Amino acid sequence: MMILTGRTILSALRPPYPYGGELVSQFLFALRLCWFPLLISTVCLCYAAPGLQAANFLTLFGALDRLGGFFVLGSIREIGPNVTAIVLAGVAGTAITADLGARKVREELDALQVLGVDPVKNLVVPRFLALMVVTGLFDIYALLFGIFGGILAELVNGQPLGPFWATLFANASTTDLWGSVLKTTIY
Repeated sequence: MMILTGRTILSALRPPYPYGGELVSQFLFALRLCWFPLLISTVCLCYAAPGLQAANFLTLFGALDRLGGFFVLGSIREIGPNVTAIVLAGVAGTAITADLGARKVREELDALQVLGVDPVKNLVVPRFLALMVVTGLFDIYALLFGIFGGILAELVNGQPLGPFWATLFANASTTDLWGSVLKTTIY
Protein backbone atom coordinates (compact mmCIF):
# COMPACT_ATOMS: atom_id res chain seq x y z
CA MET A 1 0.00 0.00 0.00
CA MET A 2 2.86 2.37 0.79
CA ILE A 3 4.48 1.55 -2.56
CA LEU A 4 1.25 2.42 -4.38
CA THR A 5 0.95 5.66 -2.39
CA GLY A 6 4.51 6.59 -3.30
CA ARG A 7 3.96 5.77 -6.98
CA THR A 8 0.73 7.77 -6.95
CA ILE A 9 2.36 10.86 -5.46
CA LEU A 10 5.31 10.65 -7.86
CA SER A 11 2.99 10.14 -10.84
CA ALA A 12 0.89 13.12 -9.77
CA LEU A 13 3.94 15.39 -9.65
CA ARG A 14 5.53 14.32 -12.96
CA PRO A 15 4.29 15.68 -16.29
CA PRO A 16 2.34 15.02 -18.46
CA TYR A 17 -0.96 15.55 -16.71
CA PRO A 18 -3.52 13.69 -18.87
CA TYR A 19 -6.25 13.33 -16.27
CA GLY A 20 -8.22 16.60 -16.38
CA GLY A 21 -11.55 15.15 -17.49
CA GLU A 22 -11.20 12.07 -15.31
CA LEU A 23 -10.36 14.27 -12.32
CA VAL A 24 -13.56 16.28 -12.74
CA SER A 25 -15.57 13.11 -13.30
CA GLN A 26 -14.22 11.48 -10.12
CA PHE A 27 -14.72 14.70 -8.16
CA LEU A 28 -18.39 14.85 -9.14
CA PHE A 29 -18.76 11.12 -8.46
CA ALA A 30 -17.44 11.51 -4.90
CA LEU A 31 -19.57 14.62 -4.41
CA ARG A 32 -22.77 12.81 -5.43
CA LEU A 33 -21.92 9.72 -3.44
CA CYS A 34 -20.88 11.26 -0.12
CA TRP A 35 -22.94 14.38 0.56
CA PHE A 36 -25.87 12.70 2.30
CA PRO A 37 -23.93 10.22 4.49
CA LEU A 38 -21.69 13.09 5.55
CA LEU A 39 -24.65 15.31 6.41
CA ILE A 40 -26.26 12.63 8.57
CA SER A 41 -22.98 11.65 10.23
CA THR A 42 -21.88 15.16 11.15
CA VAL A 43 -25.24 16.30 12.49
CA CYS A 44 -25.67 13.12 14.53
CA LEU A 45 -22.12 12.92 15.81
CA CYS A 46 -21.85 16.62 16.65
CA TYR A 47 -25.32 16.82 18.17
CA ALA A 48 -25.45 13.63 20.18
CA ALA A 49 -22.03 12.98 21.63
CA PRO A 50 -20.33 16.32 22.10
CA GLY A 51 -23.37 18.58 21.89
CA LEU A 52 -25.62 17.01 24.49
CA GLN A 53 -22.85 15.69 26.73
CA ALA A 54 -20.99 19.00 26.76
CA ALA A 55 -24.25 20.86 27.34
CA ASN A 56 -25.05 18.63 30.32
CA PHE A 57 -21.53 19.07 31.70
CA LEU A 58 -21.52 22.84 31.22
CA THR A 59 -24.97 23.08 32.82
CA LEU A 60 -23.48 21.67 36.04
CA PHE A 61 -21.22 24.71 36.26
CA GLY A 62 -23.79 27.20 34.97
CA ALA A 63 -21.65 27.86 31.91
CA LEU A 64 -23.89 26.66 29.10
CA ASP A 65 -23.19 29.93 27.30
CA ARG A 66 -19.67 28.55 26.63
CA LEU A 67 -20.96 25.75 24.38
CA GLY A 68 -19.97 27.70 21.26
CA GLY A 69 -16.36 27.85 22.43
CA PHE A 70 -16.46 24.13 23.06
CA PHE A 71 -17.64 23.57 19.49
CA VAL A 72 -14.59 25.38 18.17
CA LEU A 73 -12.43 22.85 19.98
CA GLY A 74 -14.63 19.82 19.40
CA SER A 75 -16.21 20.26 16.02
CA ILE A 76 -13.84 22.47 14.04
CA ARG A 77 -10.53 21.10 15.29
CA GLU A 78 -11.27 17.44 15.96
CA ILE A 79 -14.63 15.84 15.16
CA GLY A 80 -15.31 17.56 11.83
CA PRO A 81 -12.06 16.53 10.12
CA ASN A 82 -12.19 13.00 11.51
CA VAL A 83 -15.82 12.38 10.56
CA THR A 84 -15.25 13.82 7.08
CA ALA A 85 -12.19 11.66 6.44
CA ILE A 86 -13.85 8.52 7.78
CA VAL A 87 -17.07 8.98 5.80
CA LEU A 88 -15.26 9.74 2.54
CA ALA A 89 -12.83 6.87 3.02
CA GLY A 90 -15.72 4.55 3.77
CA VAL A 91 -18.11 5.61 1.03
CA ALA A 92 -16.00 6.93 -1.86
CA GLY A 93 -12.94 4.83 -1.01
CA THR A 94 -14.99 1.66 -1.13
CA ALA A 95 -16.54 2.59 -4.48
CA ILE A 96 -13.18 3.48 -6.00
CA THR A 97 -11.56 0.31 -4.67
CA ALA A 98 -14.38 -1.79 -6.11
CA ASP A 99 -14.03 -0.07 -9.49
CA LEU A 100 -10.27 -0.55 -9.67
CA GLY A 101 -10.56 -4.13 -8.40
CA ALA A 102 -13.13 -4.94 -11.07
CA ARG A 103 -10.81 -3.47 -13.70
CA LYS A 104 -7.99 -5.68 -12.42
CA VAL A 105 -10.20 -8.79 -12.57
CA ARG A 106 -11.27 -7.94 -16.13
CA GLU A 107 -7.58 -7.44 -16.95
CA GLU A 108 -8.12 -3.85 -18.08
CA LEU A 109 -5.06 -2.73 -16.13
CA ASP A 110 -2.89 -5.26 -17.96
CA ALA A 111 -4.35 -4.10 -21.28
CA LEU A 112 -3.46 -0.49 -20.44
CA GLN A 113 0.12 -1.51 -19.69
CA VAL A 114 0.34 -3.39 -22.99
CA LEU A 115 -0.83 -0.21 -24.75
CA GLY A 116 1.90 1.75 -22.99
CA VAL A 117 -0.47 3.64 -20.70
CA ASP A 118 0.47 3.89 -17.03
CA PRO A 119 -2.60 2.71 -15.05
CA VAL A 120 -1.42 4.50 -11.91
CA LYS A 121 -1.15 7.84 -13.71
CA ASN A 122 -4.39 7.49 -15.65
CA LEU A 123 -6.65 5.69 -13.16
CA VAL A 124 -5.29 6.05 -9.63
CA VAL A 125 -3.95 9.63 -9.66
CA PRO A 126 -7.22 11.29 -10.79
CA ARG A 127 -9.15 9.46 -8.09
CA PHE A 128 -6.51 10.28 -5.47
CA LEU A 129 -6.48 13.99 -6.33
CA ALA A 130 -10.27 14.18 -6.62
CA LEU A 131 -10.67 12.66 -3.15
CA MET A 132 -8.12 15.09 -1.72
CA VAL A 133 -9.98 18.08 -3.14
CA VAL A 134 -13.45 16.84 -2.24
CA THR A 135 -12.35 15.92 1.28
CA GLY A 136 -11.09 19.45 1.90
CA LEU A 137 -14.29 20.97 0.53
CA PHE A 138 -16.49 18.56 2.43
CA ASP A 139 -14.72 19.51 5.65
CA ILE A 140 -16.21 23.00 5.42
CA TYR A 141 -19.61 21.43 4.72
CA ALA A 142 -19.16 19.10 7.71
CA LEU A 143 -18.19 22.00 9.97
CA LEU A 144 -21.34 23.88 9.05
CA PHE A 145 -23.55 20.91 9.81
CA GLY A 146 -21.54 20.12 12.94
CA ILE A 147 -22.21 23.62 14.22
CA PHE A 148 -25.87 23.05 13.32
CA GLY A 149 -25.72 20.04 15.66
CA GLY A 150 -24.40 22.37 18.36
CA ILE A 151 -27.27 24.75 17.72
CA LEU A 152 -29.70 21.85 18.14
CA ALA A 153 -28.04 20.94 21.45
CA GLU A 154 -28.33 24.56 22.59
CA LEU A 155 -32.02 24.71 21.63
CA VAL A 156 -32.80 21.36 23.29
CA ASN A 157 -31.41 22.79 26.53
CA GLY A 158 -33.64 25.85 26.19
CA GLN A 159 -30.82 28.36 25.79
CA PRO A 160 -30.71 31.41 23.53
CA LEU A 161 -28.37 31.27 20.57
CA GLY A 162 -26.67 34.63 21.18
CA PRO A 163 -24.09 33.36 23.71
CA PHE A 164 -23.42 30.31 21.52
CA TRP A 165 -22.55 32.48 18.52
CA ALA A 166 -20.59 34.95 20.66
CA THR A 167 -18.30 32.29 22.15
CA LEU A 168 -18.05 30.45 18.83
CA PHE A 169 -16.80 33.51 16.97
CA ALA A 170 -14.66 34.70 19.89
CA ASN A 171 -12.76 31.41 19.96
CA ALA A 172 -12.73 30.50 16.25
CA SER A 173 -10.04 31.80 13.93
CA THR A 174 -9.10 31.40 10.31
CA THR A 175 -6.11 29.38 11.51
CA ASP A 176 -8.54 26.85 13.00
CA LEU A 177 -10.49 26.66 9.74
CA TRP A 178 -7.42 26.29 7.51
CA GLY A 179 -5.89 23.80 9.92
CA SER A 180 -9.07 21.75 9.82
CA VAL A 181 -9.20 21.75 6.01
CA LEU A 182 -5.50 20.88 5.74
CA LYS A 183 -5.81 18.10 8.32
CA THR A 184 -8.77 16.60 6.49
CA THR A 185 -7.06 16.81 3.11
CA ILE A 186 -3.99 15.02 4.45
CA TYR A 187 -6.10 12.29 6.08
